[in-house]
Order: sequence, then structure tokens, then C-alpha cells
Amino acid sequence: MRKKVTLITGASGEIGDALIRQLLAEGNTNLVSLDIRPLAPEIANQITHIQGDICDKSLLARIISEYEVDIIYHLAALLSTRAEFTPEAAHKVNVEGTLGLLQMASDQSQWRGKPVMFVFPSSIAIYGIPDLDTKAKYPRIREWEWNYPRTMYGSNKLYCEMLGIYYSEYFRQLAADRPVMLDFRSVRFPGLISAYTVPSGGTSDYGPEMLHAAAKGEPYACFVREDSRIPFMAMPDALKALTKLAAAPRSALSRRVYIVTSFSLSAAEFRQIVLKYFPDAKITFAPDSKRNDIVDSWPADLNDNDARRDWGWMPDYDVDRSFEEYLVPNIKMRYQTKLYY
Repeated sequence: MRKKVTLITGASGEIGDALIRQLLAEGNTNLVSLDIRPLAPEIANQITHIQGDICDKSLLARIISEYEVDIIYHLAALLSTRAEFTPEAAHKVNVEGTLGLLQMASDQSQWRGKPVMFVFPSSIAIYGIPDLDTKAKYPRIREWEWNYPRTMYGSNKLYCEMLGIYYSEYFRQLAADRPVMLDFRSVRFPGLISAYTVPSGGTSDYGPEMLHAAAKGEPYACFVREDSRIPFMAMPDALKALTKLAAAPRSALSRRVYIVTSFSLSAAEFRQIVLKYFPDAKITFAPDSKRNDIVDSWPADLNDNDARRDWGWMPDYDVDRSFEEYLVPNIKMRYQTKLYY
């Protein structure tokens, strides 16, 4: 009999690393992870890690043959800045990789006679507001508004949301033997900030880059204007959103894709908070017009009322608690002890 497991792709990334640590802390050891990179040493021996490419169909077939996959947290992705330089590679990883995994989960659902849950982190990058005047007129965006992404990453994420809805509700709807559908659920995140992993190519990373540079005593030139504003969230709340949505009864959910958010800051406000904790930090502004245009096309804030109503979403970390209790103490410890993973 195959072992029932939770599969986590992109396990070595910012969210994946943190999610594995949380699930292990909660006593969930029936975890299988997948990434092209190895796991951090301190967690590698606690779970089963498969090092390989999400686009490798033979690898996915091997996973199905060895395990009964109950829940998938599909975190593997080529992030926004890198995706702009390698759009074909981004499409392959972000779309083709997701499509293959959705098909695998669909097959598993049919075999089990019970839906596989497919949890997918999406992004603020799926939005595309045309100009700053419009951005000012729509200060808090809902799920269905301004879904006109300007980046390859945003386009990939939006399309994968639609693929997930298709495989959950419409796949083989004309067939006489209509299969059991998978249970796709997606969270659209704002800019995420982690104390434990270094920013790795996201267009919203100017905020966390400021903080990490200040903690290391390095100067930092911010690539957006001082007035550029988007919402952010501390990593513990991102994990809370993923696991809380996964735990919600399907009957309570009115949609497949939900916004979540915590606090909104301009780049200048972010700098001021960093200077509060690191007064000697050297943070300047050197806007990159192309990257700034992308940030300008994203909402200044997000309306997460549906998530709050349907599955009780509420962030634990507002801006003050994020910095005082989570980010600053842990980032200071990280660089004072030279702890890199």
C-alpha cells in the first residue's frame, strides 16, 4: 500500500523552506519535497527529498508510483525579475510544470475516488493597472479587478489560476465517465518578507533587500521611487494563509482564488522603518524605470474581505509586529551569527 503524503514543490525556496519547517514543528513528517536544489541540511534528513525538475514527467510518474499524494503545495516557480529575462524558461517552469502537476493530481483524484487538494500560491503580479492616476482611484483591489498582468511571471500565475479552476470544475465535463475533480485552492500574495531567506529575484524584493542590506551593514540603492507603494506580508502570515485555506471545508469557499494581505507601505516608509532599527543604514534611491513601471502597475493595497469572510483569514503580523517581533530580531541574529542557509 502506498504511503499517503503531502508533496511540496519548490521546497528549497523562500516559502517552501519555511513551510516545511512549520509542518515538521506541527508533527507532520509524511512529507515529500521536490526541488532542483538540495534542502537545507537541518531539515534534509527529516523528510523525503527528491532532487529534480518539476517538468520531468518521468519524475512525476515515479512519485505517483511510490506515494498516494493527498495534498500538493505547488511552490516551484521562476520569479518575476528573472522571468523577464528568460520568458521561455519561465513559461516552461511556471506553466508547463504546473500543467503537468495538475494532470498528475487529476489522475490521482480519479484513482483515489477522492480529490487531491492542490494549493497554489499566486501573486500580486497578476494585476496590471494602466497608470498612477488609475492606481490612486482604485486603492484596494478585489480578486477580479485589473487582471491584466504586464510581466511574464504575472501572466503565468494568472493562467495557472485558470488552469486550476478548469481542472477542478470543467475537465472532461463532456465525458460519460466524468472523473473525480481535484480541489484547487489559490492564495494571491502581496510582497513577502522573510527573516530567514535572502530575497531571490522578486520585483517586490526591494523592501526585504533594504532590510537585509542594513543588517549586514551594506549600502543599498533601492530600484523604485520613494513614493512607490504596494502591500507586504511577513512570512509567518503567508504560511498561515496557505495552511488555513487548505484546512477550510470546501463548502465554506465561495471561490477558488483568494487575496490575502497585511500592510501597505511606500518605499520611503519602508526605508524609515529600517532606519528606526538600523540608524546607520545607507539606503538611497536609484529607480530602474522598467522595474518601477511593473511595481506601479500593482495595487497600492488589496481587499481581502472574501478570505476573511469565507475561511476566517486574519493576519497575525501588522507592520509594527512584523518588524519588532519577527523581522528585526531574527535578521540581526542571522547576520550576527553568520547563519546562512
